[in-house]
Amino acid sequence: MEAWAMEEFAGAALGDERLNQRLVKLATRFADKPTASIPGACGDWSETQAAYRFFEQSSDRKRALGWQDILAPHMACTEARMRQHPVVLCLQDTTELDFNGQEMAGLGPLSHEAQRGMYLHPTYVVTPDREPLGVTDAWMWAREAKGEDGQRPGILESRRWIEGYQRIAETAREMPGTRLVYVADPEADILELMQCAHQRGTPADWLIRSQHNRGLPDGGKLWASVLAGAPLGEIEFMMAARQGQAAREVRQQLWASPIRLPDGRGGQLSVTCLIAREISAPAGCKPVEWRLLTNRAAESLAAVVELIDWYRCRWEIETFFHVLKNGCRVEALQLGSVAKLELALAVYLVVSWRLARLVQLGRTHPDLEASVLFTETEWKGAYILAKKAIPKTAPSIREVVRQIAMLGGFLGRKSDGEPGVKTLWLGMQRLRDFVEGMEHMQVIYNAK
Repeated sequence: MEAWAMEEFAGAALGDERLNQRLVKLATRFADKPTASIPGACGDWSETQAAYRFFEQSSDRKRALGWQDILAPHMACTEARMRQHPVVLCLQDTTELDFNGQEMAGLGPLSHEAQRGMYLHPTYVVTPDREPLGVTDAWMWAREAKGEDGQRPGILESRRWIEGYQRIAETAREMPGTRLVYVADPEADILELMQCAHQRGTPADWLIRSQHNRGLPDGGKLWASVLAGAPLGEIEFMMAARQGQAAREVRQQLWASPIRLPDGRGGQLSVTCLIAREISAPAGCKPVEWRLLTNRAAESLAAVVELIDWYRCRWEIETFFHVLKNGCRVEALQLGSVAKLELALAVYLVVSWRLARLVQLGRTHPDLEASVLFTETEWKGAYILAKKAIPKTAPSIREVVRQIAMLGGFLGRKSDGEPGVKTLWLGMQRLRDFVEGMEHMQVIYNAK
């Protein structure tokens, strides 16, 4: 397990080699037992103290380490992975981290002014096949309380979307062999973002879900104008199960049209608007409809379907947040200050990516040999715990991921499809406890 952490944080430069080594150990421990508290993951008191001393390095009296220092080597590894693909999708979204009731310096109000917590806004990069490549950027902040006038001081939070595109654009210029696509939800439907992309020559494409039915230069409205044209065709796909919703098949009719939008400066911006509207939705289900804006031309059904498929990948960042908040339980961290918390969050961001990646590699590259991601003791341990015969040769990643997930409650029936992240993180904990026991017994045996 430590091998992946050593590789992912190999470029760490925290000012002291002992801190670099501690970072690798923390990532390993947190990945071993993602749902455990810091003391539970560390195993003994001395290692727990070392972990807390590491997070104290955020203090100005120490080394004033920031989350950027922790994530820097992972970001470099992520960019190296990005260069291996012709197209990568840069997903952005914001999630609330609720620490209400905790005594932690630096927290601020959440969506309800009385709640205490902070916000996280990462750039999570995946391939069009949904293989997670890593995190390339992030914002972490706590809001200031509203003033007497009801206004909240500080920088407008909408800036994170615009700056997010700017940083992706900078990265795009450094990797001409890879097309970067900025994908975001309706909060990013900001005219200034489109202006920014246009002024920079759009080095990175953008694909945003529309929330504003903007007026057009001829006096019409955006969405009605697109729907006035003939539909290009239909698309069918299986929508995965979500909270309160069972998995179901969705059939949508598609429209697309080039549009010129007022740019707010007396000129116009050329964009493409796509609309995907569900037809024949089951009774009791709200029809799925997406209205998307993009800089890319979509002159054929194939081009429209590709853009819809790219947008559907946006759900991967929701899965990522699910792993971070429920698998790694970061909202249960008790570290005394936001500065310490940010260092821990940076480590857990990489751990969460690792867990999500294991699940997706079992789906996107099922035939890869398990030794690519697991040690021999790990994959054999999965079969031993399942009371199954150990294969004579290394099995595939898919087979081992399924075995581990079954340790976490995945049934593995034909109708169950592929395992999700929850059963994987629960299974990983059982497996790692077993492997640690085996390794300890081996040390005792060799000492005799």
